[in-house]
Amino acid sequence: MSSEVPTLSPLSRRQFLRRAGTGATGLLGAGVLAVVLDACGSTTPSTTPSGSSGAAPSTGGSLASLESKAKSEGKLNVIALPPDWSNYGAIISTFQSKYGIKVTSAAPDDSSAQELAAIKALKGQSRAPDVVDVAPSLAAVGVQEKLFAPFKVSTWDTIPANMKDPNGYWTGDYYGVISFGVNTSVVKNPPQTWSDLTKPEYKGMVSINGDPRSAGDAFAAVFAAALANGGSLDDITPGVEFYAKLKKDGNWTSTNCLPANIQKGATPIAIEWDYLNIAYNKQFGGSPKVQTVIPATGKFGNYYCQAVSASAPNPSAARWWEEFLYSDQGQLLYLAGYAHPARYQDLASKGLIPASLQASLPPASEYAGVVFPNEAQTTKAAAVLAAKWGPAMA
Repeated sequence: MSSEVPTLSPLSRRQFLRRAGTGATGLLGAGVLAVVLDACGSTTPSTTPSGSSGAAPSTGGSLASLESKAKSEGKLNVIALPPDWSNYGAIISTFQSKYGIKVTSAAPDDSSAQELAAIKALKGQSRAPDVVDVAPSLAAVGVQEKLFAPFKVSTWDTIPANMKDPNGYWTGDYYGVISFGVNTSVVKNPPQTWSDLTKPEYKGMVSINGDPRSAGDAFAAVFAAALANGGSLDDITPGVEFYAKLKKDGNWTSTNCLPANIQKGATPIAIEWDYLNIAYNKQFGGSPKVQTVIPATGKFGNYYCQAVSASAPNPSAARWWEEFLYSDQGQLLYLAGYAHPARYQDLASKGLIPASLQASLPPASEYAGVVFPNEAQTTKAAAVLAAKWGPAMA
């Protein structure tokens, strides 16, 4: 599913980080999920989210006290969380069963803008959102409009600095990274770098999914190419020039890299989000095998942000939900949906990722150095694409 515009703010998460077919999380086997849950359960204290230090930094109270208050409230209102997106169905059901807190999930396909609108429109009502999960640009709007309450989870120090507001008004929860998805039945020598894509052996093989002026992951594919070819988060033009060269050399194909096209070999080198490419092996039943390559340069990612509503009807449950999401167990549940959690590097360094799940992912070391654009950089890049992509690819 493609985005309407690459500015991100009006888009639903299905548009922002496009999913293909039934989605990565919808393809997760029950066995893998069970292994993740078992692994989490074996290391998670019964009263404290795993990975926590035992104190809730933003409240000054203990986690045990926060949990008690959350259970007393007994309810949590979430919004815009599709159950088959980033494993949210399993995340919600696990939270409910573990803590006995009933979760009401409203408007699963709403956009980030609609989430903020719901905070304002439903303020003072028992059905108002307690927490939101929004794009970075809308997280900035929420801070400006004083819609969020600051809260730093107990695992705060293990979350990368470029994925959190320093004052705790929002925190990145999961992200995707641009990768090469390679149909190895067609491509016997998978490309490892962006420069490899220019080799004559890849004639007519390289594709993105749609027009980057209107498709979110295609937009990211151009941004990543820019980073690898002398550009920066402030200069996407080298990315446009890179694809223009691929087209001139004959390596580019304008066919969109939809799952069916990847599987049949029409687009055997697909440049898109890593969690999509990783999931194709499950979707295709291993035939063909898709190798996911995270290139050494041009590591471009984007993420979503969790925030607690300043007018949450269940403020303690809202904060306990955040503690759960950023615990080892919550983060591994995101990873079970192939969306990389914010604390991915920390989990990997501690050896907490189950071997069966790690085997389906690129090595953790390949994600070091991922960069994320801010709102101004995204807006600027979109304007450049609007002006230059058409003439360059004509």
